[in-house]
Amino acid sequence: MSDYLEQFARDFATLDKHSLHRLDRLYSDDIQFTDPLHEVRGLPRLQEYFAELYANVSELRFDFHGADCSVEGQGYLRWTMSYRHPRLKGGQMIRVPGCSHLHWREGKVYRHRDYFDAGALLYEHVPVLGSVIAWLKRRLG
Repeated sequence: MSDYLEQFARDFATLDKHSLHRLDRLYSDDIQFTDPLHEVRGLPRLQEYFAELYANVSELRFDFHGADCSVEGQGYLRWTMSYRHPRLKGGQMIRVPGCSHLHWREGKVYRHRDYFDAGALLYEHVPVLGSVIAWLKRRLG
């Protein structure tokens, strides 16, 4: 793992709802953040997005377990996100594997794109909708 990705992963993994003021150490002011559910531009909007994310869960953790940095200034981090939401899956822990593609310059990320299965993150755990998705998966699988 590159030194930069290793440090980013270590710093990101320590974030929680009380330390979001530290996002400016990781991200540039012009950050473009994209995941399967959202697209956010600018550090203030990213801070709002993360604040909402942390406010709606009772626990959230990222475990990083691999990286690839074959091009200078960009790389991939593989991770597993573990979280608890009181209205999803009866408050049990939900684990979702994913990957982040990061672009950085001058020690800060300016482009962050996450890849993960939105169904595994959210939809499969919503009452009624989860049953429909499970039925669809069985029919299509």
